[in-house]
Amino acid sequence: MTRREFLNSLLLPAGIFRAGRVSCAQTRRHRAVRRAAAGPLKLERVGVSSSSFRNSFYATRDAATPANGASLALLDFPEMIAGRYMVHSLELVARHFASIEPAYLLELKSSLLRARSRLINLAVDARELESGGGLSDPQAGARESAIAATKRWIDIARQLGARSVSCHPGAADPDNLQLTVDSFRQLAAYGRAKGIAVLITNRAVADASYFDAPVSICRVVGGTSIGALPGFGDFPDDATRMRDLPALFGYAHTICHATGLKLDASGNEMAFSFPRCVQIAQKAGFRGIYSASYEGDSDPYPAVQGVVAELLRVL
Repeated sequence: MTRREFLNSLLLPAGIFRAGRVSCAQTRRHRAVRRAAAGPLKLERVGVSSSSFRNSFYATRDAATPANGASLALLDFPEMIAGRYMVHSLELVARHFASIEPAYLLELKSSLLRARSRLINLAVDARELESGGGLSDPQAGARESAIAATKRWIDIARQLGARSVSCHPGAADPDNLQLTVDSFRQLAAYGRAKGIAVLITNRAVADASYFDAPVSICRVVGGTSIGALPGFGDFPDDATRMRDLPALFGYAHTICHATGLKLDASGNEMAFSFPRCVQIAQKAGFRGIYSASYEGDSDPYPAVQGVVAELLRVL
C-alpha cells in the first residue's frame, strides 16, 4: 500500500459507500488519526453546507423521495458536522431555519459556539427570491420585496457572525442587466454597512449565456461587498464549466461550492474533474472556504464524506 492509499484509507474508511451509515460515535483516537492524516490546514479550508441534507429538513423535504434517516434540526447541525466530518466551517440555508425569532437565533449561535464552529455563508432562498423574477423582476414591487427579504437575511447573517450571504439573481436578462445590477448595488451597500459580503450564485441555470451575468454584475457594482459564488457542479456541461469558472473565481471572496454529483465507491467525482476545478481556484488566488455539498440521489451522509475526502486529496 502506498502512503497516499494509506492516508486515503484513513480519510474514507472502507465500506463508507455501502448501505449502512458511518456512526457518529467515533473514538477520540480515530478522530485524532484522521485529523493527523488530513492535516489541520487543509481541514480549515473545507466547509459543509446544510443543502446536502435538504431531505432531512422538514421545510425542504421532497415528498416523492424517501427521507434519509431521521429528521434533522438546524440547532443540531453544527455538532453533527463537527463530530462526523471534523469540519467547523458551515454554510446554512435560510429555509432550514425553524425560526428567525431572536431567541432561536441566539440558540443557534450558542450551538455554533459549542461545536467550536463558524458560519461562513448564509444561502438566501427566501420565497420572494424564487417567485417571479426575484431580484431581476421587471415589476418594481416584486423586485423591492426580494431586496427587502435579502436585507433581512443580511441582518441575520450579521447576528450569527457570518462573512457573507448568497442569493440567485432570479430571471436575469444577460443582454440587459440594469435592473439586476440596481438590486445588487442596493444589497452591496446594505451589506457593506453590516460587514457582510453579498455573493451571486450561478446555481441551477441551464442557459450557458447566463454565466457571464455574475461577473458582469460584480464588475459594474464594484468593491469587495459584492462577489461571485462559483459552484463546481452548477454548469450544464464541462465545456461551460472550464470556460467560466476562471472568471467567476476572479470575484470569489469567501466561499465556493465544491459540489459532488456522481461519486464512485472510492469517493471520486465522476461527472467532472475535481482536481481541475481546484486548480482553477488556486490559480485565481482563491483563499476562501470550499463548501462541500452533494446533489446526487444517494445517502448524503457518506456522500458528503466522499466530497470532503476528495477535497483533502487535491488541496
